[in-house]
Amino acid sequence: MRKIISGTALVLTAALLTGCGSGDGPSTADKAANASVKPKPDSGSAEVKHEVTLEVLGHGNSQVYYNLSTNKFEKVKLPWRKTETITLTTEAEKRIGTTVTVVPGSVYNADGTLRAAACVITVDGKKVADNKGGKSNKMCRYDLK
Repeated sequence: MRKIISGTALVLTAALLTGCGSGDGPSTADKAANASVKPKPDSGSAEVKHEVTLEVLGHGNSQVYYNLSTNKFEKVKLPWRKTETITLTTEAEKRIGTTVTVVPGSVYNADGTLRAAACVITVDGKKVADNKGGKSNKMCRYDLK
């Protein structure tokens, strides 16, 4: 029963986090991070490829919801890492981008309370998003262009 409640709580938290925000668009930090990663040309083709790594840090087991090339929800052992090459092929994908996200599950603090695990998104070797070591209540999100 506890696992069902924990899983339900994580899914609800993910849903709330994806719906939360000021509605003012990306922050200045997000805009700066998006501007700092340049597309890698693929030897003459019209495709643009990026190596994207999602990480959730901490110890023990947790649950992770992420959107990379597909949406997925997994129970994982921390620290956890997932790397994929994302290929942008259409002009719309190159201009508007595609969003990659990771919603970390909860981990225990030293005092036994729960907090969000730390998450990081790296694109082409450069860190572009994090949740300040789990201190922020936001998921890790990046618009890949």
